[in-house]
Amino acid sequence: MSHPSLGLPPVDRHGGLPPAAARVDAARERLATRALEIAIDRDPTLRERNDEIRMRQLLRDTTVLLDRVVDAMAEGTPDPARVFAEALAPMYRRRKVPLDDAINLCQSIREAIGAALPVSEMAEVDAATEAMIGAFKWHRRLAGDGRKRNRLLQAIYKGA
Repeated sequence: MSHPSLGLPPVDRHGGLPPAAARVDAARERLATRALEIAIDRDPTLRERNDEIRMRQLLRDTTVLLDRVVDAMAEGTPDPARVFAEALAPMYRRRKVPLDDAINLCQSIREAIGAALPVSEMAEVDAATEAMIGAFKWHRRLAGDGRKRNRLLQAIYKGA
């Protein structure tokens, strides 16, 4: 992955994208909206737990996650997606967003892109989303995640 502070150029989105990445980049707003719809279908409590502002933030986050998948497709390696997911986890923790929701968004992005690309071009998308999911699962186990915990286990750990 190119790194701006080292003087290496960033990914050229205007002319250097492979055809599959260019198709995904051209339809990113539509794909992000569809991915959020898929995530809501998978977890209906997502709409209940989040108000309108939070849903707009999730839509924005979905668009940004989709951009990182495009970058990973352009570079041929899942590193841009994984590095971004590593940096995104503390922000989600600060906003009290469960990382299970981020994992749900990544799986939904994979499905939304899968409807737009043929199966032969999905290998890089699968690798990028799996890298993001792996980073989110690792950060999920750390303290401060916003997911709902089992009350019985919580009482046992507190020694009540």
